[in-house]
Amino acid sequence: MNLLIILSFIMIIISNMFMFISFIISKKSFLDREKCSPFECGFDPKSLARIPFSLHFFLITVIFLIFDVEIALIFPMIPTFFSINFISWFKINFFFIMILLIGLYHEWNQNMLNWTN
Repeated sequence: MNLLIILSFIMIIISNMFMFISFIISKKSFLDREKCSPFECGFDPKSLARIPFSLHFFLITVIFLIFDVEIALIFPMIPTFFSINFISWFKINFFFIMILLIGLYHEWNQNMLNWTN
């Protein structure tokens, strides 16, 4: 137990030393006017740095993330096929796939899957 405490203390000291050395060596200045501007090229921006983005592309991204998570949830269904009863496996997976298909139908009905308006 004492060895574990000593080793963790040594690791904390070494990591703090490296952080302190990197802080001393770094050339970054917080008072640099160009670094405080939205663009790091040294010029003042002529327009707003935050331009509005397309809400349609945002919705497509959210739909993609939802389907990506659903695929991650579908993968464990394959190994569980042999470990549980077929009827209960079929009911659970059928219910899950039906929820996904109803969501896909709703998105299709709302024209969220169209790339052009």
